[in-house]
Amino acid sequence: MPLVDIVKEVKEQPAKRVNIVSVKLVREASLLYKNRRIASPSDAWELFKEYLDGVDREHFVVMALDTKNQPTAIHTCHIGWLNASIVHPREVMKVGILSNAASLILGHNHPSNNPEPSQEDIAVTKKLIEAGKMMGIEILDHVIVCDESFVSLKEKGLCVS
Repeated sequence: MPLVDIVKEVKEQPAKRVNIVSVKLVREASLLYKNRRIASPSDAWELFKEYLDGVDREHFVVMALDTKNQPTAIHTCHIGWLNASIVHPREVMKVGILSNAASLILGHNHPSNNPEPSQEDIAVTKKLIEAGKMMGIEILDHVIVCDESFVSLKEKGLCVS
């Protein structure tokens, strides 16, 4: 196609409307956290357990922390079905960016109350650690939450950033 025809075609297209937007985090509720700071996987488990109390399906949640490891936000990235949840790095990192997080702790519940990580749990954690490195947001741990117990992938050596 000759250049004159391309220029003519471009000129004949109607104008494109571009939306002007703002992006913000909206507080929906809050929890009172007496420890103020996450110092161990059990601290994360306690907060996640309170947040996830009563859910009947698998929830993948992200806890945003400041530079002093104080939780600033918790967000449910995905609600799965009875025993699975699909997570995309974009949704996890969005929480970190909008919360101005220094680091994140991932968590999800196992409705079966068996806290042992699946191969999918390990694979998604590794993927999210890599995404966090690219974004400058450290993934500190991934905690699998059950009613009476938990597993920290970091303590098991499966979550190394």
